Amino acid sequence: MSRMLTSILMIGSIGYFGFRYRYRLINVLLGTGWMRRLAVGSIMSFPGVKQKMMQSVFGRPSEW
Repeated sequence: MSRMLTSILMIGSIGYFGFRYRYRLINVLLGTGWMRRLAVGSIMSFPGVKQKMMQSVFGRPSEW
């Protein structure tokens, strides 16, 4: 019982500090080139994300 309570407490405290310092953690993780490349590649593999990203960056084709 004590071991289960300790593990729940540890997971809760890690979750709390992870949430509190989430932007610092993201900056540290995305500060390295290969992690940034991995994150962008995995996000772009979701259906529809790449298409919406390209539309927002380059706009829609103009119709004459």
